[in-house]
Amino acid sequence: MNLTNIPIGESAKVTAVNGNNQVTKRLMEMGVVPGVSVRMIKSAPFGDPLEVFVRGYHLAMRKSEADQIEVQSPESKLPTLKP
Repeated sequence: MNLTNIPIGESAKVTAVNGNNQVTKRLMEMGVVPGVSVRMIKSAPFGDPLEVFVRGYHLAMRKSEADQIEVQSPESKLPTLKP
């Protein structure tokens, strides 16, 4: 699932940042790395740009940039087996 699929107000965990261009490298420098939690704050009226909360600050990004960030929502965790 990509970051653009997360509903407003929901959190998710980054699993991968795809791409090898300057934008994806800059996102990783800004703290969007695998394992970090992000929360979708809001999107502009036509869905671009998006605002997310990551590592204690608000970050705005283009929808095309958010499409390159793979996330796992808390609901998609595998259930634990009980003995």
